[in-house]
Amino acid sequence: MAYQSIIVREKTEWDAYVKRSRDYEIYHTWDYHKLNRVGEPLLFVYEEPGFFIAFPVVKRSIANSSFYDLTSVYGYAGPVSDCDFSSITALSLQDFKEAFCRFLTDERCVCVFTRLYPFLNQQYLLSYIGNVSPNGSTIYMDLSMTVEEQRSRYHKRLKRQVKKLREAGYTIKDSCSPEEITLFTEMYHKNMDRLNANKSYYFDEAYFTGLLNQEEFNNRLILIYDGPELICGAVILISDKVVRNHLSATSEKYLHESPSKLLTDEISMIGRRLGKKIFHLGGGVGGKEDSLFEFKRHFSDLQIADRIWCYINDQEAYDALVLQRIPEINPESVFFPAYRQ
Repeated sequence: MAYQSIIVREKTEWDAYVKRSRDYEIYHTWDYHKLNRVGEPLLFVYEEPGFFIAFPVVKRSIANSSFYDLTSVYGYAGPVSDCDFSSITALSLQDFKEAFCRFLTDERCVCVFTRLYPFLNQQYLLSYIGNVSPNGSTIYMDLSMTVEEQRSRYHKRLKRQVKKLREAGYTIKDSCSPEEITLFTEMYHKNMDRLNANKSYYFDEAYFTGLLNQEEFNNRLILIYDGPELICGAVILISDKVVRNHLSATSEKYLHESPSKLLTDEISMIGRRLGKKIFHLGGGVGGKEDSLFEFKRHFSDLQIADRIWCYINDQEAYDALVLQRIPEINPESVFFPAYRQ
């Protein structure tokens, strides 16, 4: 079957493909990819008469090597299309695989990792090429139900806590001023320090400023104040159907008050006012059912499978890279690619 494949490295054509897709997220856009700090954004496009597949990735160099690998941006990415992935024929799946593998070889990319977007059936496409693996569950709220029904699903104690927090006199503010972005960034970094977070979670002020660029996005910075003191906040991402708490932070002084519970409830109200269908709360760190997962589960019992996809295009090169790092690699770890442990 006749097809073409191209590599897009600029905004206009990239966003033209993404915006023609049946469903997409902020995570798929050029501007979100340009905020990444690890490599070069690329959009692989496979196109046949009648449909296309667009796959955004980030190309990273590999230390002490002439090779590269591909990864996804922080969040939920994977391929998008103007058709339902389940409608693609076996012949087209084979052609897509051949074109994609040729792209990897031409770009000297050893392997690929991406986290999938849970509300698209991307696994239908990618399981034909590599390994789609479960990564726990991710939690969401259905904003089409009434507010009363939504809150009736809250954990009993949580429902009382949210009511008490709403009566406490805190001020909830929607702002993207440079001064408040700075305050939020400082609070966020203190949270990361307290949690001994991986350095990859230390997003800087420029990153938050970029996310809140009103020319490209409709994202919001929601802040909670106790009088003049900032005590909690979140950057929320807003797409066509979904609102999500992207990154949040709480002042250590107010941890015992748990204003993040008020913040989470308020984000659901913002989603409703904006006409969104889903509030995606996410899952635990690394797909685990940890304390973060439990916090989110107290708000909703609705869960959907979270998945990741891994593919090795050059096994010989991959094995050689792993061999170079053998003394540093934990053989029990499932981290991919292993040479980046």
